[in-house]
Parts: sequence; C-alpha cells; structure tokens
Amino acid sequence: MELYLLRHGIAEEGHATQPDSTRALVPEGERRLRHVLKRAAGAGAAPSLILTSPYLRARQTAALARELLPGVRETLVTDALTPMGRPDEVWQELRVHRAEASVLLASHEPLCGQLTMLLLRCPALRIDFKKGMLVRIDFDSLGPVPHGTLRWILTAALAG
Repeated sequence: MELYLLRHGIAEEGHATQPDSTRALVPEGERRLRHVLKRAAGAGAAPSLILTSPYLRARQTAALARELLPGVRETLVTDALTPMGRPDEVWQELRVHRAEASVLLASHEPLCGQLTMLLLRCPALRIDFKKGMLVRIDFDSLGPVPHGTLRWILTAALAG
C-alpha cells in the first residue's frame, strides 16, 4: 500500500467562542495545499481512498485532494484522525482498508508526527510536520505491527 499522510492547510485562528472542529482553511492555506497536491499528482500520487478527520479544515483538505489527485473513488470520515487521535487506532483503521493500493489520510498535529513515528517504527524520530505537508510511506503488508518505508516528503515551501 502507498500511504499519503497529509496535514491540513493553514486555517483560521482559534477563538474561545468557536469550537476547534469548525475552523476553516484560509485562502493562503488552500493556495499552498493546491501547490503541494499538484506536485504530488505529478509524482504519481493517485489514492483510491481518502480517510479524513471530521474537523472542517481536514475535510476541506480532503476535498482539495479529491479534486486534484487522480483516481479517488471514495472519501470517508473517521474520528481516528482527530488531532488527539491515537496512532495505533489509525493503524487498525488502515488495516480495515488493506485491499486499497493507495490511501490518503487528511489529519492534524500532533497525530501526523506521532503516526509517522509509529508507521516507520522509529519512536525517536522528531518531525516538524508543517501545515500542508505530505508524506508518502509504503508498506509491503499491513500486519499487526506497522513497518513502512519512507519514500518522500513534500512541504508547501518545496512545492512552490
């Protein structure tokens, strides 16, 4: 399986009166995501399935991915991908979709960084998972314990 882990783009600032889950992407966040996703499409990224956090900014990120990446058949919302989700629960969710050749996850920090550490079996790894960053990790199988291979990392700054 090719796995694409995408952190949502730049979103509105949080306010005490606004639930975090309702923060939307700002135009700059959408613009940068478009650059990243177009570059990823050029590199062959073509997920058949997108799993997304239910938070608005992640769902908007997933919608852009669906628009700009070829091959997407379905987008599913899962609570496993919320900011405070547990990496092991995300792995179990992925295992449910093991028949997919390529999956994109739209999520948040700190989960994206923690999940990358788990998927690469590298608990000491420190990763600055920027907004709009996309990581590709490949798996030969989806057994009980993840053991992925990092293929590439694309940030908005690199995408142009």
